Amino acid sequence: MSAKSYNPYQNAQAQFDHIAEMIGLEPEIRELLRQPMREYHFTIPVKMDDGSTKVFKGYRIHHNDARGPAKGGIRFHPEETEDTVRALSMWMTWKCAVVDIPLGGAKGGVVCDPRNLTEGEQERLCRGYVRQLAKVLGPFNDVPAPDVMTNAKHMLWMLDEFETIHGGRYPGVITGKPVGMGGSLGRTEATGFGVIYTLREALKEMGIDPKDTTASIQGFGNVAQHAAKMYQALGGKILAISCWDNIDKKAYTFVHKDGIDVEKMASITDTYGTIDKDKARAMGCEILDGEAWLEQDVDILIPAALENQITLANVGKISKKVKILLEGANGPTTPDADEVIKQRGIFLIPDFLANAGGVTCSYFEQVQCNMNYYWEKDEVLSKLDTKMTAAYKAVSQLARERNLYMRDAAYVISVSRVAQAVRMRGWV
Repeated sequence: MSAKSYNPYQNAQAQFDHIAEMIGLEPEIRELLRQPMREYHFTIPVKMDDGSTKVFKGYRIHHNDARGPAKGGIRFHPEETEDTVRALSMWMTWKCAVVDIPLGGAKGGVVCDPRNLTEGEQERLCRGYVRQLAKVLGPFNDVPAPDVMTNAKHMLWMLDEFETIHGGRYPGVITGKPVGMGGSLGRTEATGFGVIYTLREALKEMGIDPKDTTASIQGFGNVAQHAAKMYQALGGKILAISCWDNIDKKAYTFVHKDGIDVEKMASITDTYGTIDKDKARAMGCEILDGEAWLEQDVDILIPAALENQITLANVGKISKKVKILLEGANGPTTPDADEVIKQRGIFLIPDFLANAGGVTCSYFEQVQCNMNYYWEKDEVLSKLDTKMTAAYKAVSQLARERNLYMRDAAYVISVSRVAQAVRMRGWV
């Protein structure tokens, strides 16, 4: 999931420590916020289709819930680690705070590869995960959602198991569910659209017409696809898309100098974001190595895959033409590479601001479930646009007023809000 030389949890702590020092945070609050409040590590025995039993390792980690119930997705990934989940839970705390929704940060994960599991095995794994956490989850305690390689079907199995155990209907306990079963319209598009809402505002500030820009994207899962579609709808041209190939176990970059048709590319992509190489060639794409997305002469780079993708080893490959780094993924840029981005004057829209559309819409879903009244899609996306735009403008304004790097400005807002909640509760 990440390069061995970069520990995502240490990266998250280093980012926090930098901001804590900048704003003069009290030592006791620093100690509280630089680590999770509670962690659950457990095993999940699953009866496989061949009759054997396989034991999977699972995690659920709460970083902080001072501002509201813990909120965060569940990843299924063969390289999941406790430190990855710890980092992601911390980033969720800041993400909820920067868009000012009343939720705390959490994350979950299972060490597995769903691409190698049958549907029945995946269902039993989902139900087993919930059985281990039945006393922890709840609409007012901890609300999971889909993340890398999990989806609406997984969430519904988890909801059904929770409701079976507790003997009632609790649709607000999990978000990202299918529409018609407590899911919110617009949730599928939310993260990717939110990414582009922040880009739109940045381009306005820079006086740049989206129609005059080009972009290169890493990843082609749900977030990247919807970001690409929205960016293309604004008139931007995507010249390169990089994705992981599950058969070859390596990444490729698909390049088209005249621009990639996102809808056509999505139609030849499987549910895990792997693009069919033969069909892509037939569309006129040149196929390069996995890191080539980073080297393209484009205006905007959008890492929308996993953490630790832009490192000190490859940041020098970024074209001098690049004006904006738009972080669709969580933690895609390592701290040492971040320093290079800053020195080069590339405008950064940080991850926990750019990709906060998903958790914002999850919050909307939670609200709708708890009051048993659902909004139309246009209303959901309009509310999402309002939230994301307001959050971006607040961060951008602070960055200009105090001459701060955008990542630092976003952190100052988030950490200050969480620290204030901790003080007001009398925890320190």
